[in-house]
Amino acid sequence: MRDPNPTVVLVPGLGMIAWGKTKSESRVTAEFYNCAIEVMRGAEAIDRYEAMDEQEAFDIEYWSLEEAKLRRLPPEKELARQIVAVVGAGAGIGKATALRIVKEGAHAVCVDREAAAAGATADEIVRLHGEGIGVAGTGISNCGPAIGLGCDITNRESVARMLEDAMIAYGGLDAVVVTAGVFVPPDRTGRIKDEQWGLTFGVNVTGAYIVADEANRIFAKQRLPASVVLTTSANAVVAKKGSLAYDTSKAAANHLVRELAVELAPLVRVNAVAPATVVKGSTMFPRERVIASLTKYEIPFAEVESDDALREKLAGFYAKRSLTQLPIEPDDQAEAVFLLLSPRLRKTTGHVVPVDGGLQDGFLR
Repeated sequence: MRDPNPTVVLVPGLGMIAWGKTKSESRVTAEFYNCAIEVMRGAEAIDRYEAMDEQEAFDIEYWSLEEAKLRRLPPEKELARQIVAVVGAGAGIGKATALRIVKEGAHAVCVDREAAAAGATADEIVRLHGEGIGVAGTGISNCGPAIGLGCDITNRESVARMLEDAMIAYGGLDAVVVTAGVFVPPDRTGRIKDEQWGLTFGVNVTGAYIVADEANRIFAKQRLPASVVLTTSANAVVAKKGSLAYDTSKAAANHLVRELAVELAPLVRVNAVAPATVVKGSTMFPRERVIASLTKYEIPFAEVESDDALREKLAGFYAKRSLTQLPIEPDDQAEAVFLLLSPRLRKTTGHVVPVDGGLQDGFLR
């Protein structure tokens, strides 16, 4: 028997709600029903509209050729029907994660402090996977497999508004991934100002908590299994000079994962990925910081070299410090995030998965 639940619900005084396995399917359902309404209006303009009888409708619905066509459909992808908000999707790990999960059937709510960057990632996904439609009253330009939204995760009202827009666009939320982070280098004397310390913890710890806490309001109402994935760092367990605020904030984020896993159980799983230094595509590595690092480690370079060439040199240096001697890239983190979101690791919660190429200093003690 097919699913007996309605795919179109009419609410007097409000309008029509159409349902589907995907945003595209729900949109097509709505378009079909709009066409049906026009047929009814046309019939009533002449005489009256009369629907086919139940037997005829049944014969069409369960037509043998239709059954054969349905059996030939490919199986659903691992993240099919899942709505995932990726915070930090404008670049780096967040962008790679959004692109990765949509390939597995998820709908991605691309979120970034820079709304234009979030929109660019969403537009790229739509170009790759199909067009969508706008959502009235939200400023959302497309609503297919991805949308782009701006959000300041240190501001609870901004986070709540972003999640509300996501709910309006897709009708639910299954997971949030927080890849947003900030690194504030110390001054030339090695000190960091109090306001910079506050900003670091505000984004890397408090912001991640606010996103998880606001998302949990939705999860609790839905009463469906859900997932939260944060991004911490290998620096959380490897102390080094020059990144006091960042390293300390990531250590706090590691423990935030464990605390949230306890607080949100049994409905919500909370895990994290801990990358080693990701230079490629990272907004935390502008040209000036790359040059400063190359100078610090006495790696030869020329001022005329492109940003990408300089980043490649620095990434290669970091790679040589790991056991695998492979550069750590955004796609590596995205793969780990996908696994944590997928049913494959549905019994894993409260854990931080290192994706660092094998840093001996970062081994569990």
